[in-house]
Amino acid sequence: MAVSGVGHMSDTKTVIDVKNLTVGYGDFVLMKDISFDVKQGDIFIIMGGSGCGKSSLLRVLTGLVPAKGGDVIINGQDFTQATEQERALIMQKCGILYQSGALFSSMTLAENIALPLQQYTDYSPQLISELVSLKLAQVGLNGFEDYYPSEISGGMKKRAGLARALALDPKIVYCDEPSAGLDPVSSKLLDDLLMEINQSLGTTFVVVTHELASIFAIGKDSIFLDAATKSIGGRGNPKELLKNPPNNTVLEFLTRGEK
Repeated sequence: MAVSGVGHMSDTKTVIDVKNLTVGYGDFVLMKDISFDVKQGDIFIIMGGSGCGKSSLLRVLTGLVPAKGGDVIINGQDFTQATEQERALIMQKCGILYQSGALFSSMTLAENIALPLQQYTDYSPQLISELVSLKLAQVGLNGFEDYYPSEISGGMKKRAGLARALALDPKIVYCDEPSAGLDPVSSKLLDDLLMEINQSLGTTFVVVTHELASIFAIGKDSIFLDAATKSIGGRGNPKELLKNPPNNTVLEFLTRGEK
């Protein structure tokens, strides 16, 4: 099937190259032989209906679940074939924003964000403290160092989770349903923040979401996972896919809720 979409400038570096990837658990296959690439500086959306395998694909990309077949190449390194140690080193250059924010409730925001810095750098406590404040300021949480996760709103938890994902200045940040559970205002604030960080730091974002507002607001490129065919049903800038839908499934997904 021909997949319509916007081509990329060929001189932009590919940071993630997925080749003939099969995703599933046991004998159950969610996606079969899918291939796509993510360019440096993109906000790349992985979208599709419930149960199509979006979060499972993200788990394979981040090494939480092994691929059933195929390869994931991250910055030229074969992530799927790498040893556990090599994978850990590759992932140190990536950040992950989990769906719930996944902050440790017994620790302050500053302690949460300091964790990766304490674990993976030999920075002094003074420098770590300064970097933590800088990361919190980056996500609009200046002065919230000593707050516990239970003392802040859901949207602030997501932003604190993002600050922790950015702690080691990663080149790639993976986000799993970042807007889940947020009201429209908090969701838009988070979208704006992702775009701001993408523009100012050049961070590549890979975002799993089914929220149309976010998809159209931040997506520069995307793939649509089609549960029925276990394949990619559309590829390209979401706005372009809406203008020239490759098939009815993509059109229905991108126009749902419209009467």
